[in-house]
Order: sequence, then structure tokens, then C-alpha cells
Amino acid sequence: MLKELIIKNIALIESTEVRFTEGLNVLSGETGAGKSVILDTINFVLGAKADKSMIRHGESFCSAKAVFDIENNQAVKNELIEQGLEEDSVLTIFRKFSLSGSSEVKVNGETLSVTALKKITAKLVDVHGQSEHFYLLKENNQLELIDKFSGESVDLIKQDIALKVKKLKNVNENLENLGGDERQRAIKLDVLQYQVDEIKKVDFYENEDDELLVLKEKLQNQTKITDALNTVKQALSSEYGATDTVATAKFSINAISNISQEYSAIFERLENAYAEISDISDTVADMLDNFDYSEYSLESVNERLSQIRKLKSKYGATYQDIQLFLTNAEEEIVKLNNFDELAQDYKKERQLLIDEIYSLYVKLHDERVKKALEFSTKVLTEIKELNMKNANFTVDFAPLEDKKDCSCLYINGIDTVNFLFSANLGEPLKPLSKIISGGEISRFMLAIKAQTAK
Repeated sequence: MLKELIIKNIALIESTEVRFTEGLNVLSGETGAGKSVILDTINFVLGAKADKSMIRHGESFCSAKAVFDIENNQAVKNELIEQGLEEDSVLTIFRKFSLSGSSEVKVNGETLSVTALKKITAKLVDVHGQSEHFYLLKENNQLELIDKFSGESVDLIKQDIALKVKKLKNVNENLENLGGDERQRAIKLDVLQYQVDEIKKVDFYENEDDELLVLKEKLQNQTKITDALNTVKQALSSEYGATDTVATAKFSINAISNISQEYSAIFERLENAYAEISDISDTVADMLDNFDYSEYSLESVNERLSQIRKLKSKYGATYQDIQLFLTNAEEEIVKLNNFDELAQDYKKERQLLIDEIYSLYVKLHDERVKKALEFSTKVLTEIKELNMKNANFTVDFAPLEDKKDCSCLYINGIDTVNFLFSANLGEPLKPLSKIISGGEISRFMLAIKAQTAK
């Protein structure tokens, strides 16, 4: 419960403290006395949107502090823990708003965001404004109210419906994706088969185009390459070439390598150089022996590259992308060729889901009717205690739509309800929105609140 409210610089109020006690607390006074300011302040401290017009004229900020006893409110205690605060039996909320637009929120001394504040206060206070009763005049809201009153018994059925509807939507999507009518499927099958054949005809392997680019470069520079390799071979392995020269030098320095470490070091370096030059010479000789690209032509290489580039432009930028496209296309072809069988399976599954969902709609309807009777009985008891002794109230349910006309895609069921009300003895029951007066709707809303507060 709200125990204390401290207000500073809000609207006409410079500073005040309001203390509340257990039971019914009433704020009374003439128009303009500030009763609405108290409610606005409560909304502000609960996390409502702040506005500069709230700030008292001539002041730079406004603030409010509210103290709540939450000893018996475990839901709020759990939310405090969820927000990283310690569980406590007292909840203190402080909120400050400045002309500059800056805002400050503290809950039990800890700074929180307004979003986090709202999560806590959503389970703390129910504020009913003067125009809130218009909520009741909309039939969709009336059904939602019945569901909230019904609690878990209705929620569990709606959860089952939501799961089944999701499956039904997937089945409908799968059925639609099978390929449309026979003519559309034939066209799609021809296109897919052409694409598969085109990819398989090229039949290239990963990185083949990179290898072809290297081959193309060699074919374009055959003379240049062989001339260079021959020059290297002659320089290294001909008589008096680098190999012979280094061998002579190595032999000469070896004769004095035992005299000094520095001569020995030169010998080792020459020996390493000789080994490296000999290896290079052998490698170049092998390159020349194997440099035979007579089986390839520049034209054939360019043609192959063109084929691969065409595939990549149409089916994917990489080899893996094209293979994935190929796999998906082949799977789609199988589906199209087996359309009748697959479609029949999907249709059977769809009908089964429709039957299950409609059965759940009926179950939901029956539960709602049962809970609505309990709800209307309790509300009517409250209404009679509010000096409307001859009033009558019932929840009217429209007949359920027939299964053959139902799409079964509504997760909230297919019920339509109307609150029917009569204020005086002898008057027929009519829709709430058509007959109820302002005073009657206020008392009616109070009766609703009394039953839904729990």
C-alpha cells in the first residue's frame, strides 16, 4: 500500500506531504484544489512520461517521493531482485525532472532507468482515471477482461491454440511453396532443370578459375619464361658457371680452413652457397623439362574462365554458393516431381490441425462462458451494493463460426462477446455502450475493479 507521498514544485504545489492509512483514503475538495495534482504525481512517480508543464512556475525542477509497504507483495519483491536490487518490505521511489529535460530515478536509493521503474510499478498500483471507463465500451476489451478474470484456465488453452496456429501457418506456407498450379509448376520445373544442367555441364572444381588465371599468364608469356629459365640454367650449370666457380672457391678455402676459425667460417658459407646454387640449378632444369603446355590453348583457357564467371554471375559469387544453389535446386525438383504426394500429405496435416484448433476454440469458448457467468454474478453483486439494486448484467456470447467457414488462424479464439446491462427493473438488457449513463458507468467500473483487483 502507498504510505507516504512527498511533492515538491509540481503544478501549484510548492511542497507538501500526504500520508495514507490502511483502508479507504479519500481526497476531497473544490474544483482546482489540487486533487488531480495528487493523482498526476502518483503517475509521475510510477514512471509516466514527464512534461515540463508539470514544473511549478518559476522553479527549475520538480520531484516526488513515494513510500510503499510491500511486505505482502512478492511480485514486486521478485521484480526488485530482477532489477539487481535487494529484496525489502519497504519500497521508496524518488523521481526528479528538470527544465533542461534531465531526469533522475532512484529506487531504494539505487539509480534506475524509467523503463526499469515501470517494470516494478506495473505490479504495484492500479490508477483509474475519469475516462478509463470508455475502455469497457469496446467489445474486444470486454473479451480481454473476461480472459484476465479467467486466469490460467484460459491462458493455457490460448497457449495451445497459439502453438497449433503457428504449425498451421507453416503447413500453409509449405503447401504454397510447392509450386502453385500445374502450369506454374511445369514452368518452374523447366527453369530449375535448365539451371541444374547448366551448372553440371560446366562441372568446375573449387579454385579452378584461380589456377586457370595462372595458366593463362604462362601461356601468354611462354617465350619470355623459357628464355629466362634457360639464361638462369646457363649461368648456374654451364662450364665455368656459378656452380663450378663456387666449387673452385670452396676447394681453395678448404685448404686453409684449419689454420683459422675465420677461414673455416668462409668455407661453411661457400659450402651452403654451393648447395643452394646446385638446388636452384636442378629446379630450373626440371621447370624447363616440364614446361610443356602444348595441350592447352589460350582460347580454350579463356573459354573455360568465361563459363565459370557466367555461373558465378548467375548462381553465386563463390564455388560454395553455387554448390548450395545446385543442392537447393535439385531438392526443389524432387518436390515438384512429387507434388501430388507431398501436397496430399500437407493437406492431411492441415485438416488435422484445423480440427484440433477448432476443438480448442470450442474448449476456449466453453471455459469463457463458464468464467463469464462467474464474473457477471460477482460484478452484479458489487453493483447492487452500489445502490443499483434493480440492475441486471450478463455477458452475451455470439454463436461460434462454423468450422467449414473458419480459417482457424486466430490465436485468441473466435469468440465475440457483448456486455449487456439494464439499470432499472423491467428494462431489457442492451449493449453497455448504448444505455449506460456516466454515473452508472462509474459505478459499473468500480464493480469491475473490485473483481479484477486480485
